[in-house]
Amino acid sequence: MFRNYLKIAIRNFKKQPFFTFLNTFGLAVGMAGALLITLYIYDELSYDTMFTDVNDIYRINVDISYGANKNALATVPPPMAAVVINDYPQVEAITRLRGWGSMLVHKEGSEKNIKSQSNMFADPSFFSLFGINMLEGDVNTALNEPNTLVITKSAATTYFGNKPALGKRLIIDNNEVFTVTGVIENFPKNSFLRNYFMVMSMSSFEDAKSNNWGSNNYSTFVKLSPKTDIGQFETKLQDVYKNHAFPYFQKTFLPNITLESFKNNGNEFRYSLIPLKDIHLYSDRTAELSANNDIETIYIFSFIGLFLILLASVNFINLSTAQSLKRAKEVGIRKTLGSNKRDLIKQFLIESNVMVLISSALALVIAIAALPYFNELSGKKLGIPFSNPFFWIMSVAAVLFLGLISGSYPAFFMTRFLPAKVLKGNGQSGIDGSKVRNGLVIFQFAISVFLMISTLVVYQQLQYIENKDLGYKKDQVLIIEDAYAAGNKVQSLKEEIKKLSTVENATITSFLPTPTNRSDQSFTLEGDAPGDHSVQIQKWDVDYDYLATLKIKLVKGRNFDSKFSTDSTAIIVNETTVSKYGLTPKTIIGKRIKDDSDSITYSIIGVVKDFHISSLRNIIVPVGLRLSRRTSNNLVVKLKSGNFPKTITQIESVWNKIVNGQTFSYYFMDDSFNNVYNSEHRLGRIFITFTILSIFIACLGLFGLAAFNAEKRIKEVGVRKVLGANVGQIAYILSIDFLRLVIIAIIIALPIGWFAMNRWLEDFSYHIQISWWVFISVAILAILISILTVSFQAIKAATANPTKSLKTE
Repeated sequence: MFRNYLKIAIRNFKKQPFFTFLNTFGLAVGMAGALLITLYIYDELSYDTMFTDVNDIYRINVDISYGANKNALATVPPPMAAVVINDYPQVEAITRLRGWGSMLVHKEGSEKNIKSQSNMFADPSFFSLFGINMLEGDVNTALNEPNTLVITKSAATTYFGNKPALGKRLIIDNNEVFTVTGVIENFPKNSFLRNYFMVMSMSSFEDAKSNNWGSNNYSTFVKLSPKTDIGQFETKLQDVYKNHAFPYFQKTFLPNITLESFKNNGNEFRYSLIPLKDIHLYSDRTAELSANNDIETIYIFSFIGLFLILLASVNFINLSTAQSLKRAKEVGIRKTLGSNKRDLIKQFLIESNVMVLISSALALVIAIAALPYFNELSGKKLGIPFSNPFFWIMSVAAVLFLGLISGSYPAFFMTRFLPAKVLKGNGQSGIDGSKVRNGLVIFQFAISVFLMISTLVVYQQLQYIENKDLGYKKDQVLIIEDAYAAGNKVQSLKEEIKKLSTVENATITSFLPTPTNRSDQSFTLEGDAPGDHSVQIQKWDVDYDYLATLKIKLVKGRNFDSKFSTDSTAIIVNETTVSKYGLTPKTIIGKRIKDDSDSITYSIIGVVKDFHISSLRNIIVPVGLRLSRRTSNNLVVKLKSGNFPKTITQIESVWNKIVNGQTFSYYFMDDSFNNVYNSEHRLGRIFITFTILSIFIACLGLFGLAAFNAEKRIKEVGVRKVLGANVGQIAYILSIDFLRLVIIAIIIALPIGWFAMNRWLEDFSYHIQISWWVFISVAILAILISILTVSFQAIKAATANPTKSLKTE
């Protein structure tokens, strides 16, 4: 019986090649898009799930409200770990990590440095807490001693080739000597540790031994006993501040403040936990160990994938029900000959499942072909897991489910036909399913219009970001990394580079308005008690040329000047700092502010216009620039317009002459700025891609329905032509019903799109206002697309010879 059903299905596919193609190809495109999105979502949800006992591992966060500032940090003070492991029996293990950025590294016996991009310090318990095994070395003792480190397999190959690394020595930043005590596998690409190459012993880092409760610089992870009540543990964790942190502050700079009065002034330090496996999608705090995604992106991708499947399924249902009217007599005859409803339903469900199976095979081919492009689009290295049995189980289940869902309505719709009516020739009466098809067309185009609105808004926001006045000039700014490699010759290096005719200016600093160093400190106006009106200020070390190089404007006061010896204790603040103190640029000049952490007092000599120091998602925070000659990471060079490759070659020559052949590494500031918005650019490209796909799928369905409609009304068209109707009038009559559906879809989608994209824009502190022309443009574009899609079939029917359609009458 099944073989008979299969033969009938194949015979019907051959009889209707055009509709079969539209159905299978449209469904395949939707399934391929959904498959790629599913791979992306699966990868995102798998982050950090590979660690042993991952369900019991948490990171300690802290939320600080102090003075006029609020900070959400992913790091806590250095003594926190010792207190927690000693005072809380629920804690089975604890470890601290401190990210340390890039370092210049060379093996003993060689002078050639190789840059190690991302490195960190860690406690000895790091490996056991996360369940990390070693390829070489002892996991229990590897980081016990100062100046020891563990490196990844790729780092070992980089520095030692195929030779054993254990016991070898590495020189860090031409200064400290570390001994390799272990080699581990590279950290997984879907781990928060994915970018790290070296793990140095925490005992090598002096700050880690301090009792400074004001230094929140350590990512601290705890492993809790399985039955721990997390809510109760977080509540008890607040005692750490009361019993340890506040007494330290009281002793250091709050001698006359009680804990009660401190809280009454609106100040608060609150510790909390976040599960390790939630960090990648649910955490966006200051000082994350690696860049995270956000759950909203996953929701957006999930909806896009769902939309693609729904659009493809809607096409299938629409075209199947439309084709069913041609098979009305077949159903009538089969019922007359004794076929029951159940057998007919089986027949049509088998047809739909066969078509879905063919579509799924084609979808897999399309997905394989599109995967390199999608990887470039998403910034990942995804692959289709053919060797994973779970993939095949889920694929078969998805095909069966989709076949059942997509085929159910056509099957039950077709088996409703009454033999008496369809055999008399009026089988379309009351059973054409036009209302359902119309509703599905509206649904399809509503989704497409929504995605079009989303694409335009994302694009507008990206344009706004790229063109916004940031308060500094990022164009033609070259950042030379590892300037500290020049040692005491760094000033000579800067001056030699400034002499080049193609260089406008240069400055030495570790602090830039792109993701580089950050240093929050609490400052209090002289005369005020700490905590009464303290302001958390980003304290940046700069030199005399910083403002001129980055074109940061002075609003009031003056820049640093070598003529003033007192500028060693001077500070320049931004407008936000001024407003936080409740003053004006004019009245704040000459005021003195004290650093609560080290009691150094600075005199305010200037106010600069606010400039963005991070993503436009974040508000501008208080910044203070102080003069410093400390060794810095970066030499920042403002270039004149011209031949940049030639200029860079000249700068490299100066570097090689002064820095003794150390690696010359650089990047442009505007590239660094754009990297901050990688997720937004990626989202924009994905929206464009899948909006085009959704429109394509919707138009395939509309094209098929228009063809069916033209065929169904072919005799009506012939009569109208004989009676004198011209091509334009007939095309209008055949198209207007579809245009009404598209207009209804537009009316439904516009408010939904407005609401959804306003919610998305709320994530940005600085964003566009959605313009009315966005909705008008999308509406016009949707109507034009539908007209182009329908008009082809309408004009084809209108230009047909009426004698052919009327010759049977």
